[in-house]
Amino acid sequence: MSQQGYTRCYSHRCVYLKTKNDGNYIILLLYVDDMLVAGSNMQEINVLKRKLANSFAMKDLGVVKHILV
Repeated sequence: MSQQGYTRCYSHRCVYLKTKNDGNYIILLLYVDDMLVAGSNMQEINVLKRKLANSFAMKDLGVVKHILV
């Protein structure tokens, strides 16, 4: 993720952040084999998902309905 311009959060090691000069951002949360992507620009999120799908076998389960913390 670092090669893609993401910064790893120091307080939560499975959280990655990417901010752009135009104010858009993406937050990537990883836990074992699950991932949650949130951001301010859906086009940027779709670009990230395509890049990840080129490197990993993955399924897009759609919009999240519940998050257990």
